[in-house]
Parts: sequence; C-alpha cells; structure tokens
Amino acid sequence: MSQNTADYAQLTRTVDYAALIARLSLEEKVHLLTGETAFTLPGNDTIGLAPLAFSDGPTGVRGLKFAGGDAVALFPNATLISGSWDDSVAEEVGRMLSEEAHRQRIHVVLGPTINLHRSPLGGRLFEAYSEDPYLTGRTGSAYVRGMQADGTAACLKHLVANESETLRSFMDSRVSETALREVYLLPFQMAVEDAGVWSMMAAYNDVNGVAATEQNHVQNEIVKGEWGWDGLIMSDWFATKRTVASANGGLDLVMPGPSGPWGERLVSAVQRGDVAEATVDDHLTRLLRLAERTGGLRASGSDRRASTFNAGMPSPDSSLRREQLRRIASRGMVLVKNNGGTLPLMGTGDVTLIGRHAVATQDMGGGSAQVNPPYQSTVAEGLTELLGDRLTVVDGVAVRARPVAAAPSFVRDPDTGEHGVRVTLLAADGREISSRHEDGTAITVGWDDDLEEAPAVVIFSAVLANEAGPVRLGGIGAGHWTISTTTGPIAEAELAVAGVDPGETMICQPAFTKTLDLPEGAVVTARYEFKALDWPQMLANNPALELAEESHLLETGSYGLVALVAEPAVRTDDAAIAEAEKAALQAGTAIVVVGLTEEDETEGSDKTTLALPGRQDELVRSVAAAAERTVVVVNAATPVLMPWLDEVDAVLIAGLPGQEGGRAIAAVLTGGAEPTGRLVTTYPASDSAAPAWTVTPGEDLGLEYADGTAVGYRGWHAGNAPEPLFWFGHGLGYGSWEYGEPRLVSEDAVPTLQVEVTNTASRPSRETVQVYFDPAEPGQPVRLVGYAGEEVAPGATVSVTVACDPRLFRRWDESSGSWVPMTGQGSLLVARGLGDVRARIPMP
Repeated sequence: MSQNTADYAQLTRTVDYAALIARLSLEEKVHLLTGETAFTLPGNDTIGLAPLAFSDGPTGVRGLKFAGGDAVALFPNATLISGSWDDSVAEEVGRMLSEEAHRQRIHVVLGPTINLHRSPLGGRLFEAYSEDPYLTGRTGSAYVRGMQADGTAACLKHLVANESETLRSFMDSRVSETALREVYLLPFQMAVEDAGVWSMMAAYNDVNGVAATEQNHVQNEIVKGEWGWDGLIMSDWFATKRTVASANGGLDLVMPGPSGPWGERLVSAVQRGDVAEATVDDHLTRLLRLAERTGGLRASGSDRRASTFNAGMPSPDSSLRREQLRRIASRGMVLVKNNGGTLPLMGTGDVTLIGRHAVATQDMGGGSAQVNPPYQSTVAEGLTELLGDRLTVVDGVAVRARPVAAAPSFVRDPDTGEHGVRVTLLAADGREISSRHEDGTAITVGWDDDLEEAPAVVIFSAVLANEAGPVRLGGIGAGHWTISTTTGPIAEAELAVAGVDPGETMICQPAFTKTLDLPEGAVVTARYEFKALDWPQMLANNPALELAEESHLLETGSYGLVALVAEPAVRTDDAAIAEAEKAALQAGTAIVVVGLTEEDETEGSDKTTLALPGRQDELVRSVAAAAERTVVVVNAATPVLMPWLDEVDAVLIAGLPGQEGGRAIAAVLTGGAEPTGRLVTTYPASDSAAPAWTVTPGEDLGLEYADGTAVGYRGWHAGNAPEPLFWFGHGLGYGSWEYGEPRLVSEDAVPTLQVEVTNTASRPSRETVQVYFDPAEPGQPVRLVGYAGEEVAPGATVSVTVACDPRLFRRWDESSGSWVPMTGQGSLLVARGLGDVRARIPMP
C-alpha cells in the first residue's frame, strides 16, 4: 500500500460513520444509495455529505454530459498505456486524469477497465489493458495509485468476467472457480492489495447463473470478506436486476438515478425483514468513506482537500498536456516488423502517405469511453509538420459501414456563424422549448439534460462548408427524419432500434444517409421526430430474458443520442486504389495507414472477424506491389489480420493514440520518438485461430469460458491454437539486444532474477525483460510472473533485476477451497516475448 493510500486510510478511521448514520431515518439512508441523476449522487446537509459527481473514463474525464459538454483531454487508449510495460507511465496517466477530474469537479472516475482480452473479437477490448491478468493488474494498480494520490477515486470495472459485449445485460459467463480466482479476479485483487483502490463497478452480465450485481460469493465472500476491502461497489448503469438479492449480495450503490430497484422497494424489504437494516448501514458506511476520501464529507472537519477542485489545472490543449499525451502514446506503440531498418525514416527522399486513417486518424474507440477533445491530430498533419513538401498525401478506401456525426468543421450555426449547429427543441404541440448553439453535431435527449419537459422534436440547422455537387446527408437516432434545404424536403427516413438492449439508444443508434446534389454552402435543416420506445414492454415480451419486475432495465426511458450526418461525398474505392498505386510508384517510401473505427472497437457490440474493414487489405497489397518500400501503420487497439505481412517492409501498431495521436505516430516514424511498446495481446494468424473465439452466448444465454486458466498466450503456448502471427510480449523498438546469462539473486521460493542486456544498436533504446513461469505440474499453463525495463545507451550494458510476483506461483484448489503451492520444479523463461525466449532456468 502506498504512503498516500495509508494516509487516507488513517484519515477515514477517524470518522465516526455510525454516529452520522444514526442521525438518518431508514428512508433517508436508502435515498442516498441511488444516484440523483445520470452521473451524480444526492447529498445530505444533516450529516455534511456533499453531492458527489462521477464521470466516465478511462481515456479521458468526459464530465457530466454523455455528448457535447466541455472540451477535455483525450488520452491514448488502454493498450497503449499497458503496452509501455512501465508502471511509471500508468501512474502518470492516473495523475493526469485526476487533474482532469479536479478541473471539472469530479470525485470519481469510472476506470480503469481491468477485464481481460479473452477473445480478440471483444468490442470493448480497447478500454482494457491486456489478455494477461498480471500485466493488467500491475498496470491498473499503478493507474489507481496515480489517480488516488490527490483524492480522486478510481473505479475498477467490470466485476467480473465481462469480456464481451454481445447480449451483455443478459448473458451468463460460465467460468470455473479456479479460473475466476487465478485469472479474472487477480487484477481486482492486485489493485486492492497493491493500490488500495476505493471503488469498483459490478458488471451487466451474470456469472455462473447469478447476476454480477447480486454476487454474494464474489462481492461479499471474496472481495469484502477474504480481501478485507473497505471500498464501495456500484452497479454499472442500469445493471441492477433485483432489489433484495442485490442489497444482500454486496452491491452498495445503484446507478444511475433517480429511479431504480432500490428506493421504496428497498425500504419495504427492510421493513419486511428481507434485508437487515445493518446491511443498509454497511452500504452507507462505504459510501460515506468514499465521500470522505474524495473530499465530499464535511462532517469530519477535515480540510485535507480544501483546494481539491483547482481551476488552475492544465487545460486540455495546454503545451504540457500536448507533450505528455504525445510521449505516452509513442511509448506504447509496437514495432512488430522492420526489415532492413526501414524505420525510422532516414534521408531526404519523397514519402507518400496513403489511407483513410491517415487523413482521418482514429484517436478513440466508441461508447462511454468517448470524450469531447479540443482537437484531434491526424497522421497527415503530423507528418506534414515534419516532412513538409517531401510528403504526398492520398486518401484511401472506405473504412466504415455506418455514418458518423458531421465534423464540426464542416458545419456552421446559421445564427451565429460558429462551427457547429443550431439545435432547436420542440414540444409535442409545436412550442419551442429551447434553441441553442452546439459546438458538436450530436446531443443526448432525456438522459443527461436538465429540461423541464421532454421534447418531441429536435431540429438541427446548419450551413455546410461544401462545394457544389454531391453531399451525404442523414441522421443518427431511432425516429422519423426529414432533411430539408431552402427549396424544401429532400430526404426522409424512419429508423428503429434492432436489438434488445436499451443501451443501443446511446451507443449503437440506427442511422441513414442519402447522397444529394447541393449548391455550395448549402443551408440544411434536419428534423427528428422523437419515437417513444416502450422498453419495459419490449423486454417483457422476451421471456428468455427472465427479467424481474424491479429490474432497472425496465425503468429505462426513450432517451438516446441524436446526431446530424453531413459530409462530402467520397470517391469510389476503385479510384482510391488507382490513385494510391500511382502515388506509390513516385515515392521511395509509401506509408499506408489502415485500421478499425468506433464501429469495430466499441462498447455495446463485438466484432465478427479480425479482417480489416472494406478493401484495406487490397489497398496495402496494391501499394506494396508499386512502392520501393512499404510501411504499414495499424491504427487499431486490438488484433487485426495481416494477409499482406510478407509483402511489406515494416509494420507499426499505433493503437488509438488520443488527441496527439497523429503527431505521436509521425514522431515514431521519423525517429523523434521510439516505439518501445510490447504487445499486450497475442495476434492470431487467422479468424478462429485462438484458444477462445466465440463471444455469442448460446440459446440459454450461457457463454462457456472453456479455456479455463489458459487464457490468451497461455493457451497458444499449450498448443490449444495454431501458431500465432505475433506472440504476446513481442516488440522490436529501434534497438537490438544481446542477453547475458541470467542468474537467481534470491533464495526465496519466489525468485528474483538478474540479467545483463547490451544495446548493440547505434541509438539509445529501452529494453523490457520479461520473465515467465512454466510450471512442471500437469495442466498448469505458462504465465507472466514479472518484468522490468531499462533505458540503455548505444553499446552499453546494464543489469536488469526482475522480481517475480508470488501470486503467480500458487493455484486454487477447488476440493479444499484454498490456495496451494504448485508441485514440481518448473522453470523460468527469460524472454523478449514468448516468441523470443532467451534463457530457461530451472526453479530452485
């Protein structure tokens, strides 16, 4: 436990929570245990409890608005943080996010996500760190320490076995007790034991037939009981399914509010004797402790956080933030191929940059991790700044199947002339409720707004920055759309949600577009007529879902995200490939930027393939056949297939690099920064060629975790899948390395190793020494047990010490219900990734 965490623990022990709780009636107690709004909690002056504010994370502190809101810093995604294999990077990210929270008066940031990359199809993996529980737990712990050091609470999510999004509110993760303990709970345990985390979030899914929000075994027996944890467990938003079971099962707080399955139902349950009032008191004690730790409890008289919310924190577009975000993004990028020293780019020759992701770089994933950044940089912008007229930029093929909200730079408010749109809300009788300017082109209705009445119509008005000719216009949101110009209506559509999850209205809304010929600077109006959705009836009509009458999902309204679509019509893919080939012939080096979008890497849905969308593979092959040298930059956080790998000279995995992403990628390509990252997930060679693949539950809504503890690289190493494309831990950087003979430097049962590494390259570099344990006990898979990194000058030799973690040298024994040491000798692997093992040492 860090000294800061210990200080806060001492502080909270001085508060008499029982005395405060004794001042409240049962009704007042229960009232405090459900959110007041989408992202806030109620306060209570009687006990000095201030309202608390939560914000989505973990790639930025978005604030209290799901869409729009103030500009905030957009961070590199989670795999770029863990990809650094460096605790100091994760801790710095935590500190920066705490500053972002302070600037916005946020008490709790909803992150980090420490679920695992079990199947590469998982749509939300970009938010999570790794397929390995130890790397995940260690990175998450460092992030938590940084965030909580100045009194902002981190919230571990999602407890537990929430590795996929398909039918996430209804599916049942069926996982053995052994795998649960050794793999899926380990990152949570590490963040409790090593960082003293203050809150957790219970997941949407069931675990072995019991809702995550009702998991007495996980929440009460393990987390609060065995681990002795004193923090608070909140529900994911609308995840609470039953009143009594959740209250008795260890859930402390229901989100969001003000409705929900607790309130009057919980009061009645206590009065009937179904829930003990002492249980309610325990939940409230944990809430008050969270408030005290984050500066929201005045009863103790503490002035520890008198200046908690400091308006002097760095702005999201400050020079400090730019430097930090660019450096962190580049540190986590992974160079997986580099024939003949193709990278970094050297000399003065011409360079051609190709691809939709080059001119519209994907800097973040979809869903609740999205934020409203002050800007986003592209690879084209970053390389142009460095190479000037040496660079030729060519757009690529289409990469999306669904339309996206219009770029604010393409539209202007017809009233003010500012970039953005005019949004007018009308009541059912046609009265104007409000008319306002929006910097963006998407809003939420009935979710995080403060309107006195619900609107029936939303009207977007904008002046387009278009040239005369074809333009794609449309809308996003379930309801009736009419698009008009000054000449009258020109397009119409009726959109409806397709699935059974109310979350779709916020994350996966239906959309439409139509390509229309318009005059230059066209004035358009998009009228959206709100369609009421009776989710209670829709969900109740599906008996397979077995929802209790008090399920929070049944109280979701017809809220949703609504957006205007407007963009210039794009050329055909054939034309794009032909232009790319022509440009590649004229340059010494061609850089093709390919990747995924927020359609693929998003909350709310999973992928069906690892293939790049559209004709991106064809684009790469065409360029590689024409260019003298070809570099591919993969702008995606999770594995993609690379059928062209043998045809190109270098491949850089750039992740989703945040608002400074384009400049970070440019710096790495030109040698201004080194991609010292290592892969945090194994890359399969083809679809299905992984130890775990399917993310779709069966007819009984069950998803079997049949890979047990052999998750990810562990399963590949055990021979449970064909040889991967790239192993976990792989990464070349710009150095080259010789390893000496490693030696054990401790006599303990849990070893510490030392090994000398020499940088044989002509430039400074960073090496990450990885240590794996390969048990002799049958059925026990290989596992990462330690790692350490060092900066090494060219030609220099340094000694690297790696201390192994004792929690990886034990196993869970289901017959005795306890931890036991593994039998047999086993060996330690010293490696640069499991595909490049440098030494094997027998265990003492």
